[in-house]
Amino acid sequence: CFGFPLSIFFIVVNEFCERFSYYGMKAVLTLYFSRFLHWDDNFATAIYHTFVALCYLTPILGAIIADSWLGKFKTILYLSIVYTIGQAVLSVGSISELANSNHNGSTKNVAVNIALSMIGLILIALGTGGIKPCVSAFGGDQFEDEQEKQRSTFFSLFYLSINAGSLLSTLITPTIRASQCGIHTKQECYPLAFGVPAILMAVALVVFVIGSKMYKKVKPQGNVMLEVSKCVGFAIKNRFQHRSKEFPKREHWLDWASEKYDKRLIAQTKMVLRVLFLYIPLPMFWAVFDQQGSRWTLQATAMNGDFGFQIQPDQMQIVNPILIVIMVPVANSVIYPLVKKCKLNFTPLRKMTVGMFLGSMAFVAAALVQVQIDKTYPVFPAAGQTQIKLINLGAASATVQFQPQLQSVDVAPNEATDYMTFESSKLQSLHIISATLNQTQPLELLKGRYTLAFKQGLEDNNFISTNLVWDSIESKPENGRSLVRFINNFPFTVNVTMGDTDFGELDPLSVSNYSEVPKPDQTYTISASINLTNCEVSSKEFGYGGAYTISLNNCVENKLNIKYFEDMAPNTVHMAWQIPQYFLLTCAEVLYSVTGLEFSYSQAPSNMKSVLQAGWLLTVAVGNIIVLIVAGASTIKKQWAEYVLFAALLFVVCIIFAIMASFYTYIDPNEIEAQFSKEEKEDKKDQDYNEKEAEAYSQM
Repeated sequence: CFGFPLSIFFIVVNEFCERFSYYGMKAVLTLYFSRFLHWDDNFATAIYHTFVALCYLTPILGAIIADSWLGKFKTILYLSIVYTIGQAVLSVGSISELANSNHNGSTKNVAVNIALSMIGLILIALGTGGIKPCVSAFGGDQFEDEQEKQRSTFFSLFYLSINAGSLLSTLITPTIRASQCGIHTKQECYPLAFGVPAILMAVALVVFVIGSKMYKKVKPQGNVMLEVSKCVGFAIKNRFQHRSKEFPKREHWLDWASEKYDKRLIAQTKMVLRVLFLYIPLPMFWAVFDQQGSRWTLQATAMNGDFGFQIQPDQMQIVNPILIVIMVPVANSVIYPLVKKCKLNFTPLRKMTVGMFLGSMAFVAAALVQVQIDKTYPVFPAAGQTQIKLINLGAASATVQFQPQLQSVDVAPNEATDYMTFESSKLQSLHIISATLNQTQPLELLKGRYTLAFKQGLEDNNFISTNLVWDSIESKPENGRSLVRFINNFPFTVNVTMGDTDFGELDPLSVSNYSEVPKPDQTYTISASINLTNCEVSSKEFGYGGAYTISLNNCVENKLNIKYFEDMAPNTVHMAWQIPQYFLLTCAEVLYSVTGLEFSYSQAPSNMKSVLQAGWLLTVAVGNIIVLIVAGASTIKKQWAEYVLFAALLFVVCIIFAIMASFYTYIDPNEIEAQFSKEEKEDKKDQDYNEKEAEAYSQM
C-alpha cells in the first residue's frame, strides 16, 4: 500500500488513538485533582508530577520486557490491556455518585474516588510507559533493510500521529470536562472526560489486534541496556577488588571490564557514558517544561478566557502543540540555514543551552503574569481582623457609624459598600441613621467576612430591620467559576431558583448560601415564586472567579427586578497573556528537546540508541520528581516567587551545562565502529592463518 507494508496502517492508527487517550486524560487531570477531589494546588501539582514521573520511569521496564522476554508485539498487547483497564477504572472513579450517597451534589467524601483514581493512574503509567519504547521500534521492524526511505517516511507519519492525537485531545477533552452531567446532580463531566480517552484506548487495542496477522514479529534478542549495566557493574567491582598499587593503572576505569567483556562493547559504553554525563543537568529543564499541565493550568483558572468564545483553563495547553507544528519546520528551513549563512557555529549543545535559557525566561514571563493576577485577588482579613460590608435595601440614604468612634460611611438607597476592615477587638457596635430614625446594632464578630443588610420600613416604618450574616467564602473560588447568593428584599417569603439550582425559601431580608454558577459564561433564568405568582428575569453573564449577592427587589407584570452587588471581582487578566510564556517555552522545546535527541543519537553507536533513549526518558522522570519535591516541601507562599525560583534554578543549570558542553569533543561513532570492524576482520584473518598453520604443522 503506497510502498508501505499494510501493517503500518494499524500501527499509526493505534498510536494516534493511544496518544489521544493519554494527552486527553492528562489535560484535565490537574483540574480533576483540585476541583473534584478538593486537593490544594500544591498537593494536586505533586500528585500530577508523580504520575508523569512514573510514565517516564516505566519505559525502561517495558524495553527490558520486550527485548529480553515477551518481544515487542506481546509487550504492546498485554500492556495495552493494562492501559485500557486503567483508563476505565479512572473514568469510573470520577463518578460523583460514589462520593455522594445523599445525592445532593456534594463530593466531600471522596475516599472511594481517590482509591479508584490512584489505581487507574498506576495502571495507566505502567501501560503508557511500558509501550512507549516498543511501538515506534515495532513499526520500524515492519520494513526490510532496503526500505530505508519508507522507514524514514513512517517515522515522520508516526510523529505526526502523536501530534495530531495530542492536538485534538487537548482541544476536545477539556470541552467535555466543562459540560454538565450526573445521575442525580449535574456537575463537571469528568466521567465522560476520562471515558472518551478510555474508549479511544480500547479502539487502539482493537486496531492493533486486528493487524496482528500482518505484523513482522522479531524474536527478543536480549536487552543492550542490561549488557551495558552489567559491563559498568563489573568494571566498578573489578576496580575495587584491585585497589592495591601492585596492579597497574588503566587508561579508563571501564577498561577494568576487559577481563569479561570485549573491547567493542567497552568502547561503545564509553561513548554512551560521555553523553549520559551531559544528561546530569537536564532534569531541571523538564521540571520547568512539564509544569504546563499543572501550575500553568492552575494559573489559567484565575484568568479570563473570553476570546469571543470561552476557552477552558486546561485548553490553553493546546498552544504548545500548535506552535510546535509551526516552529519545527520554520526552525529547520529558515532559522538554522540563516544562522549557518551568517557563519555562526551553532552546535547542538549550544542550541540546547539557548533552549535552557529560553525555558528560564518563560518562567520569568509566567511570574510577571502571576504578579498581575495577584493584584486582582481580594484582600482577606488577617488574624485578629474582621471585614464587614453594608447593603442598604431601603428607599432612604443611611449613615452608619462604627463604634466606638472608628469611622462612619454613607450608604445610598439600594447600594452597598466595599468590605471594610477593622480590628475585631475594637469593633463593638454600629449606629444606623436613616431619615428620622437611628438604631444601634451590637456586634460580636470573629475573624472573617460579614455582610450587614438593613432596611427601613420592612415591617414598620419606625424601625430599621437588620440581618448580619457570615460570608462563607475565604478565598477566590477554587475552580475558577463564580458564586451567587440571593437576598430577599420582599416583605414576605419567596422561593428562589436560578436555572436548575434551587436556593430554597428566603424570609424577608434573609440571605441564601452561595452556590456555584455551572457555566459562568451563560445566562440563566432567575425565578422567584411569590404566593401563586412566578416572577422571572434573565441573569447577566457572571464571568469566572467572581462572587455576587443579588437582591430580589420587586415584581412588575411577572418581571423580577433585581440588583447585583459584587462581593468579589471576577477574573480580569486575560488568558492571552499566557501566550508569550508558551511561545518562549515552545522555542525552548524546539532548541532543547528536538536537538537533544538528535545530538544523542549522533554521538552513540547504532546498537546503543535504546540506552540513550532510556537515559533521556529518565531525565524527564527526574525533572518531574524535582517539581513534586518543591511542591510538597516548599514554604514559598507566593506563586510568582516559585516561578522565579524555577527560572533561577534553570538559569544556573544552563550556565553549568554550557561549561560542561565547552569541554565536550564531538565524535563520529561510525568511524570508531568501522575501525573496530577492520580490527576484528584482521584478527579473524590472523586467527584463520594461525589455524591453517597449526593444521599444516600437525600433518607433518
